[in-house]
Amino acid sequence: MKSFEDLKINKPQLKALNDLGIETPTPIQEKSIPAILSGHDMVGLAQTGTGKTLAYLLPVLKLLPFSDQIQPRVLILVPTRELVAQVVEVARDLTTYQNVRIEGVYGGVNINTQKEMVSQGLDILVATPGRVYDLAVSGVLRLASIQKLVLDEVDEMLFVGFRPQIMNILDILPRKRQNIMFSATLTEEVDDLIQSFFKSPKKIEIVPVGTPLEKIRQKGFPVPNYNTKVNFLKQVLKEESYEKVLVFTKNKKIADRLFENLNEFFPDELDVIHSNKSQNYRFQSVDRFQEGSIRILIATDIVSRGMDILGVSHVINFDAPKYPEQYIHRIGRTGRARKSGEAIFLFTPADEESFLEIEILMQSEIPIATLPAAVEISKVLMPEEKDRSSEKEIQGKKNPPIEPGAAFHEKSDKNKKVNLGGSYKREIKKKYKKPKTRPPKSRGKK
Repeated sequence: MKSFEDLKINKPQLKALNDLGIETPTPIQEKSIPAILSGHDMVGLAQTGTGKTLAYLLPVLKLLPFSDQIQPRVLILVPTRELVAQVVEVARDLTTYQNVRIEGVYGGVNINTQKEMVSQGLDILVATPGRVYDLAVSGVLRLASIQKLVLDEVDEMLFVGFRPQIMNILDILPRKRQNIMFSATLTEEVDDLIQSFFKSPKKIEIVPVGTPLEKIRQKGFPVPNYNTKVNFLKQVLKEESYEKVLVFTKNKKIADRLFENLNEFFPDELDVIHSNKSQNYRFQSVDRFQEGSIRILIATDIVSRGMDILGVSHVINFDAPKYPEQYIHRIGRTGRARKSGEAIFLFTPADEESFLEIEILMQSEIPIATLPAAVEISKVLMPEEKDRSSEKEIQGKKNPPIEPGAAFHEKSDKNKKVNLGGSYKREIKKKYKKPKTRPPKSRGKK
């Protein structure tokens, strides 16, 4: 195994790494640093939690000579405010013994303050695409001096809708620059971006896209409905082994509802974050979770990428993710820094197709477990879980049955189709090892 000295990292950075207690590079760092130092465009494919931030910051800082110019020379684009703050913090830690000006900008705060900050001069700008474009349009931020562009978590940036801003930024950047990209998954959109803007990039893939980290134990629990999921959480969160738990829901409404359901049983032990929460609130909640003031954090996918939190013992997928790739990002929050972790997937009958697609993406099965005997199986359904077909019949007059006429004939056996649901899909999977239907183009290449 190589050391950071072997990778020709400068002494000021080595000293900063020593202060941080980081002794040896991870596989993605070991392969990416020489590639970036060579000056070529690079695409790194590695899962969340493998050390991608240091993989690009260390060589970028080594290649950044001192300058007192106003406009930035390095632009790092990330998908969320939380990730902006995280990258800025790591970069400042690495430049403790260097004179490098680093700032971060993102939406949702006063842009005039950020304009003033940019006008003071900086070397590295970390930002979300939307705010960078706003600053560039205003004329305060000029991108003509950018020498290196880093696209971190690019698959997530495209997923949350930043494609137009990214394309606009790429159009106004100088053509002579080094492009560096890191992504956990290689979707069609990511591949199109590489083909259009990268020049013969070096491709580094540490693990096959979709492969879960080996240090994460996975379990799937079939549950009938929302309230049974809540009962499951009430039961397992009493156990001491659930010391730092991250719970993912599919939207803000369910996140808030789940918080209300659990707050009575675990007062002062949990919090919730999503895009409707203020920036300060979200930062404070993550800090409290990191330091152990709370042990349960409920979150939505849109903020999950910005949380580099060590020591997460469990990731619970309360809801199925919208896309299979998001499951990989979610469970990557645990099993970090060479520690093991556990990922739990609570899936209803409506989630069986999502469950199957995740297994196909990972090319492995998630072990199915039975609910603990103490978990009460609820029969109470939430409004969105109820079958509304009976309500429609009550609201409108039911049409009388149509009597078959002379032209009526029985369907042939081959045309008599029956919806066999999830069990049928599982049989197809066993036979063909792939989904029966073709996934949408927006999802990653399988």
